[in-house]
Amino acid sequence: MRDRLGQRPGRQRGELTGPNPVDRGKRGSKIHLLTDRAGLPLSVGISAANTHDKLALQPLVRGIAPVRSRRGPRRRGPAKLHGDKGYDYADLRRWLRSRGITPRIARRGIESSDRRGRYRWVVERTVSWLSGCRRLHRRYERTPERFLAFVGIAATLICHRQLAK
Repeated sequence: MRDRLGQRPGRQRGELTGPNPVDRGKRGSKIHLLTDRAGLPLSVGISAANTHDKLALQPLVRGIAPVRSRRGPRRRGPAKLHGDKGYDYADLRRWLRSRGITPRIARRGIESSDRRGRYRWVVERTVSWLSGCRRLHRRYERTPERFLAFVGIAATLICHRQLAK
């Protein structure tokens, strides 16, 4: 059944048929990564590709193991955390400050993310090291536990290579 303009009822003029080509509901998985200043992975995690990055920050920060030092108390976490605009939420900033971490996150609509790029390239380099592992470039494992185990092995190999230099 068509209306007087030759369109089916329920559709607007000019609307595309089928799913949106830039739909964010894609299948797959994302690797989340927290590194130190030199690019060594401190904490890794995985999530579905269609989840927001904001949800992965707290488990990553909690996953950092305490650092044993010769003198004084153990350090529980980093002093600063650099992030892009995807992590610009007031509740995340409050949570980081409550843990003693200074958030260095670009604010949406106010700051340019270009300034933060001088620190972000370290994380991008580590992600490229991870993507050099064939099993991580394309996910072959069906269970997320196995895929996370391979991500952990790859992160361990990156640490070994960098610390053996």
